[in-house]
Amino acid sequence: MEKNEIYVIYGKDIAAMTIRLAQEADLAALIGDRGKRIGLKPNLVTAKPASDGATTHPEIAEGLIAYLKKNGFNNLAILEGSWTGGSTAEAFKVCGYRKLADETGVQLIDTKRDKTRACDCRGIKLEICESALSVDFMINLPVMKGHCQTKFTCALKNNKGIIPDREKSRYHTMGLHKPIAHLNTVARNDFIIVDGICGDPDFESGGNPLYSGRLFAARDPVLCDAWASAQMGYTTDDIPYIGLAEKLGIGNADIRTAKVRELNSANANSEDAQNCAQINAASAPGGKVRQLAPYIAEDNSCSACYASLVFALSRMNRAKLDRLKEKICVGQGFKGKQGNLGTGQCCAGFRQFCPGCPPSGVDVLEFLKSLN
Repeated sequence: MEKNEIYVIYGKDIAAMTIRLAQEADLAALIGDRGKRIGLKPNLVTAKPASDGATTHPEIAEGLIAYLKKNGFNNLAILEGSWTGGSTAEAFKVCGYRKLADETGVQLIDTKRDKTRACDCRGIKLEICESALSVDFMINLPVMKGHCQTKFTCALKNNKGIIPDREKSRYHTMGLHKPIAHLNTVARNDFIIVDGICGDPDFESGGNPLYSGRLFAARDPVLCDAWASAQMGYTTDDIPYIGLAEKLGIGNADIRTAKVRELNSANANSEDAQNCAQINAASAPGGKVRQLAPYIAEDNSCSACYASLVFALSRMNRAKLDRLKEKICVGQGFKGKQGNLGTGQCCAGFRQFCPGCPPSGVDVLEFLKSLN
């Protein structure tokens, strides 16, 4: 797998999807020496199950551990530190990682209990946990989701879990974006698998999950975050730490240079296409999905296409939403039909539609903004 590539897979068998991503990326060759210390860094910001939209599905770690052990890698550890004031031990338990560690023999490391080292992160001194610094190869396992302060969080921001609580508090006094970018000049991002199954589009602590049914892999954390934020309807200008990270030489933020390879089709899983809208409709009261559902006409939509539409609508203010003259159609049920307003390739017969299978949130947002 090259640094400018992004591999995407859709479905519901998360462990199997993870193994497929690792195989296609030839992760074993990327790691090399079987004796290397390999870290897995999920997002366990709080003690909530992954279905709530805040934390990394344990099936991703499960699939990776199975793949790594099959390929002769046994020096493995899962590292994380929950948000300030939270209990990592409780998060390990509630999120399924304690059970996974017991079954696989993989070490769990609570970075809150770790010693730290002051590191020069390109001109800023930042404390980083020694367990993370001692890893030879780090696999970052973030959740693609919203954030109440930075709007978006994925690979770059997920590394806040390898710093102590006192440093997390200091980041807020520094403005978050700058220290997040500088942290990643030292924090490793050797391989990334993003949990895009059902991240909360609003808040990092979950509660309003939006089912998207996909995982994706990358090697460049800047390109990863630039592409992921576009799926949620943001540009890199909306998320300053992405541009700052690029300027620091961490990676490339130009998604036009990304080679995106879909390992299967977004609509290949017919069960997913039939059930995603029902899953989203059942999200918590007051969540974006329920608030925006009245603007959507859905018929057998694929999860990723439906999510892109919700992401785009969520970026529009109430006045713009109310100016929409009719519901926006999405789903395979509109294939071969005619209409006025739709999104996704299934609505290609409509008078106005946003192409893509699936289109990104940015594409849909620009389409909606262009409507008279």
